Parts: sequence; C-alpha cells; structure tokens
Amino acid sequence: MTLLCYIPGCRVLHVTRAESTALRITAQAKRDHARCPCCRTVSRSVHSRYHRRPADLPTSGQEVRLNLTIRRFYCHNPACARRTFAERLPRLLDRYAQRTRRLADAQVRTALALGATPAARLLPHLAMPTSATTLLHGIRKWPLPTRSKPIIVGVDDWALRKGRTYGTILVDLERRRPIDLLPDRSAATLAARLRRDPQIQVVARDRSTEYARGTTMGAPDAVQVADRWHLLLETRQMVERWLARVHPRLKLLPAVAPSSPSIRRVTAFPRAPSEMLARDAARSRWKAAYDDVRRRHAEGQSLRRINRETGLARATVRKYAFAASVPRNGMREPKPSMLDPYLGHLHVRLDEGCENATQLWRELQGVGFAGTAKQVRRWLSERRAGSAKTTIRSSPATADIRVAISTASPLASSKQLSWHLLREPEDLDPEAAAVVARVLQDTEAAKVVDLARRFCRIVRSRCHPPPSGRSDVTAFDEWLGDAQNCGVRIVENFAASIGQDGDAVRSALTLPWSSGQAEGQITRLKLLKRAMYGRANLDLLRRRFLHVV
Repeated sequence: MTLLCYIPGCRVLHVTRAESTALRITAQAKRDHARCPCCRTVSRSVHSRYHRRPADLPTSGQEVRLNLTIRRFYCHNPACARRTFAERLPRLLDRYAQRTRRLADAQVRTALALGATPAARLLPHLAMPTSATTLLHGIRKWPLPTRSKPIIVGVDDWALRKGRTYGTILVDLERRRPIDLLPDRSAATLAARLRRDPQIQVVARDRSTEYARGTTMGAPDAVQVADRWHLLLETRQMVERWLARVHPRLKLLPAVAPSSPSIRRVTAFPRAPSEMLARDAARSRWKAAYDDVRRRHAEGQSLRRINRETGLARATVRKYAFAASVPRNGMREPKPSMLDPYLGHLHVRLDEGCENATQLWRELQGVGFAGTAKQVRRWLSERRAGSAKTTIRSSPATADIRVAISTASPLASSKQLSWHLLREPEDLDPEAAAVVARVLQDTEAAKVVDLARRFCRIVRSRCHPPPSGRSDVTAFDEWLGDAQNCGVRIVENFAASIGQDGDAVRSALTLPWSSGQAEGQITRLKLLKRAMYGRANLDLLRRRFLHVV
C-alpha cells in the first residue's frame, strides 16, 4: 500500500473510498520533530494538531484526496518571535496549497501543451479536475527554461496581429531551440536583447534594415548572414514589379506556339449574369482608382500622401503611379474540372460531327467519367455548329468557339510570369516555354530576365557549387556591377539595395547558416496562437512557446 500510495515525507495510515470514483488517503509526517521556520531551532514538543485535505495525483484512474495530520510545535528559543509553528512538508505541498506539488506540475504541463481551456476540459477525464483560470496562473508562475548560451542565432519577424502588431523571434540555430520573443521588430529592441548575449558570433536574418541596424548596434562583432530564401523572394518580387509596369507592352508581342501543342481549356466555363455584372463593377472601381492615383501623381503628390489620402495599399499606389495603363491580371488558368481528362475524347467526337450531349455522356461513363450529363451539355453548348432542337438560346459563332480551344499560350499575369521567367529553360513545360519565348522578344525583358536568372544561380550555387570552380563572391561582384549599370531603373534600385547589404549577402554565399529554422519555429508559434484563438497576450504566448514540452 505504501508503494502504491507513496507520499513524500509521510507515513500512510489507511486508505478509504470516499465516493465511487475517489479515494481518501490518511497520512502523517514520519519525523518526530520539526524546525522553526524563523530561528531554525529543532523542537519535539507538540502543541496541537489539525488536518489538511489537499488533492493529489490520481491512482488507478480515481481522484485522490489526502487527509494529512499536521502538528504544531512549541518554539523554545526565547529570542524567537514565534511561540508555536506548524510542521511543513516542502517536498509534498506548499503553504496554504489545496493540491500537492506533483499534481500542480502535471496540470500545468498539460496546460502548456494544450492551452488552459482545452486542458481544463481534458483533466476531469484524467481524474485531475481544475479550472482554466488556475491553469493560467500556473503557466505564468512556471519558471522559464534555462538554456546554453547561443553562438549562432536566427532573427525573423512574426505577427501577433497580422497587418497591425509584429514582434521578433530569436532562434538558436545550432540547437534548433527558440531563445526569446520580442514585443516589436525595432532595431533598439533587438540590440538590447543581443547585448545580453555578447558571445554571439553569427546572426542570420532577412534583409530588413531594422534588423541590420539592430544587429550592428547590439552585436557589432557578429557576422551577419542574409537569408538566401529571402534573396530569391526579393528577386522574384523585383521582376514582378517590373512586369506590372510593362505588362501592357508585352501583351502586344506576337504569340509563340508551344513546341508540342495540346488541346486544353484556356478559359473557364461561362459565368452567371450576376457574376459578370460584379466583375464589370469591380473593373470600373479599379479604373477610377487608377485615374485618381495618376492624377494625384501628375500634380506632384508623393506616394506616401496618396496612400494616406486614398486608403490604397502602398504597393497598389506605386503600381498605379508608374503603370502606363490600367494594370489588369493576365489570363488565369481555369481551375481543374472533372471533365478535363476526357477533353481529348470529346474533341475527337465533336470533329466527327457528334453533337448529342447524352450520347457523349454515356460514352464518357464507359471510360470512367463520374460526372453528370449536365456538365457535358454545358461544355457542348459552346461548341455546337448550330442550335440544338431543345434550346431557345442561340449558340455562339464558330470563330468565337475555337478561341476557347486554341493551342496558343496566353500571356500570364505578372506574378505567374515572374515564376516562369526565373526558372531555367529546361525546367519549363511547352506552354510556359512558349510564354517565356514571347516575353524574351522584348530587348529590355531579355536583359532583366538574364540578370535575375544570373543572381538566382549565384544564390543557389551555395547548395550546388558550379563546375567551373569560380568563387560565388567573385560572380556576385561581377553581377552587381552589371546590374547597377543595366539601364533598367527597377533592376538598378534592386542592385543598389543589395550592394548596401553586400557583406551579409557575401556571407550567405560562403556560410551554411540561414533563417530557415526561424521560419519553422514561426510555424509552431502560429499553431499555438491559433489554438488560443488569437486571444493570448505576448506574455502568455511567450511562455507557452519557450517551453518545449
């Protein structure tokens, strides 16, 4: 019985069943003496006794309540202010506590892993009931873990409230452990935190000027490493910004047919009239906003003032101010349809003259089509040579129909096109290669794409060294000189910003560190934040995040 109901510092007298799902264990202290908490004098003179009934860890799935007999002793030291004192059981429970230390630890650890409210729902089923408020108090009292001094750290920003409140995360890249969460992403806050660890030698970060300045102030001797993923991201964003300005001009270039044309849908199925009206209204709003921004910019207003007075995002104001015409999204690829795998069969039967939707549907069912006849009928309604006998609507002209099955690749949106242009030619499918070939007919586009691809190759060569054996730093310096004098304003500005952070970029090309581990920790931080429905303050979120359970 003693082994089953072990109680530190106590002797078990007997165990009784208080309820159907609860046990009561009667125990008392083993020692026949106690020390006065004030003067530390040993006393064996018992003054009186009283009982404490704290909750303890469950046994065999049943709640446990202790019935402890606590003795009060006389203090015989005349210089002591106390005349009597109660014996204490520091290994078992605290003063005035209604639960044992081990029960409180188990409850708080559960709350650290799940959150206070989910843990409060789970713990009654584990025979350890408590309230969410008690668990929150326990989390805040729980001591933060002590870790080894970091040498190589990663720095990145994270959103407490996206678009409003941002903080900074520090990660130990060698041990893959979080170090701290900071309340903002300012240079002063980061510098103050880095000064607490003067042994830091390497700081991996994105290309934020605040983080660069904060690292310089807080750890001036540390080597700063620009994150390679962010370098590639900023390169694609630079190409996308350039494409947004010249997209109307690129649309005028002659289309290039793909090397291996394939019949596929290049337009979505017809939209409802209400959807068409909503799209036209949205385009009218875009046109009005574009005209307003262009007028204000022509009058000499700054982009910041236009952003403040119109309420448009800064990126949108910048795009509208420098665009020659209203920026429009390129033709988007239609979403996958159940009918797509069977388009080849449908086009063959349509060329043979079959325009019976029911018959085509039955044929598709024989080869595994699981859709309805309505889908086939809707597809066929745009491609009939003449009106069907059962419809009162006139079918579109044949010339208009064939646009939907054209094999020519349309010009993609600026975002999609930036992805295609930065990929190597051998990695492109025939349709994407045709679009890229169409864009490269423009002289300026060929120059921008060549410089962007060269920079991406230099950044990626850290993982795949070039066969020529030439130094990545040497290739970077050559690229920097070419980009700063290329004659394209956006590329020159991008190269100038890269040159200002040149030491960190060169370190990224020679050192293996990056802020990838910080991104992974941010993913875990997002999970914790969403599990608490975004209502946790920084203190609670920080404590749960730093305790790796």
